[in-house]
Amino acid sequence: MALLSEPVVARVPATSANLGPGFDALGLALTLYDVVEARVTGAGVTVEVRGEGAGDLPGDESHLVVRTMRRTFGLLGEQPPGLALRCDNRIPQARGLGSSSAAIVAGIVLARGLVDGGAERLDDAAALALASEIEGHPDNVAPCLLGGFTIAWTGEEGASAVRREPAPGIRPVVFVPEERGLTEVARAALPPVVPHADAAFNAGRAALLVHALTGDPGRLFAATEDRLHQRYRAEGMRATAELVAGLRDQQVAAVVSGAGPSVLAFAAADWAPMPMPGWRVLPLDVDMTGARLGGDLGWGTLEHAERDPVAAG
Repeated sequence: MALLSEPVVARVPATSANLGPGFDALGLALTLYDVVEARVTGAGVTVEVRGEGAGDLPGDESHLVVRTMRRTFGLLGEQPPGLALRCDNRIPQARGLGSSSAAIVAGIVLARGLVDGGAERLDDAAALALASEIEGHPDNVAPCLLGGFTIAWTGEEGASAVRREPAPGIRPVVFVPEERGLTEVARAALPPVVPHADAAFNAGRAALLVHALTGDPGRLFAATEDRLHQRYRAEGMRATAELVAGLRDQQVAAVVSGAGPSVLAFAAADWAPMPMPGWRVLPLDVDMTGARLGGDLGWGTLEHAERDPVAAG
């Protein structure tokens, strides 16, 4: 295996999963990014973190990007002697915006980029399956890798996904609270079984949501109704539940973003979010390219780096 001697840079988007009724299946890539530079060194591991997570995230082998890179290098056939990473993080940590998925996808993309022919040895389908295996479910890693709006599922051969183009006029707005949440805690609040009527309700709404996001945004309010997970998690994040309810009272299509506690709203053309105490309000767009390797990604330009998307679906 030939390892590149020069660094590579990856840009990975934030994501919002579930989108209301699409529990563990639907996801959307957002124009908020982590940018990570990696290079091979003679020995050891160093990780510099700026922005979100600075001072909290580990600076050694236990960092999620490094652990993912090591696993990816193992699949590619050989481990580099050492690694140096610089992380410029803009995705809030533990807020339901896919920060762990972004780290996992960044690790896979960077490891492929540091190997001569890495993308041919580990194609996007294999990368998605690996990312989902590490994350535990594919709904966040799929849009992070592929961009746009994704429908993901897991079968006997691992995770798969299809990418769809969102309709013009989809305007995501994210409300980010100061407090953090943990996916494990949010999942623990879910019951082991749900009423058949609720499952049927969500099946219909999830199908409608695919239609609304790809061709008929006027249906988003009805399409984002959910009975499978949000109400069970409400007790553990009351401010989030109250915000979702308040926005929906205004006929705004609002949902819990991922496992929370952030809130995702789809803004109509005539709706502008107001500043809210205790919340960061981020009007965003849908990221259409997913993970990218090299080029002008926010940390300057590396002439050796590739300029094409590594995961355009």
